[in-house]
Amino acid sequence: MSRSGISTGTSAPPSRALSLLLQGEVERPVSLTVADLRERWQQHHADVVFHCATDGPRHHTFEGPLLREVVDSAKPAFDARRRKDRSRFLLAVTGGDGHHTVLSWAELDADFGNVPVLLATAMDGRSLESAGSQLVVPSDHCGARYISAITSVWVGGITT
Repeated sequence: MSRSGISTGTSAPPSRALSLLLQGEVERPVSLTVADLRERWQQHHADVVFHCATDGPRHHTFEGPLLREVVDSAKPAFDARRRKDRSRFLLAVTGGDGHHTVLSWAELDADFGNVPVLLATAMDGRSLESAGSQLVVPSDHCGARYISAITSVWVGGITT
């Protein structure tokens, strides 16, 4: 029987866990599964309401690590002691469905916006293991930056 509950009549091997690639201007690029995100970092909760363009208000509870803690563990290539160096960095997030969004490091950084953006490992009490992690921006009123099935997080700085 498959994960969907539909009998396939054959015994198929389990599907490979979905993962996201944390890459760019980081010292330690890494591929992370939902299980990795759940096991390696403290989990935070966010009760959110955002407005979906097609479905109206959506109410969800998410759980997962803070994006800034996960990215920080990859050692971004900025001088952490210099606020202006940190503030020139961006994060580009890509989902499995082709959706993209961009955040600034300053939005996440405790010295600036301190927004508790999550890489969700669970939604409404259900694991996202088979669906992939989801970007959750609790301060957003619309759902455009809620990226599902994250495939990559690219970190990089603006140079002149």
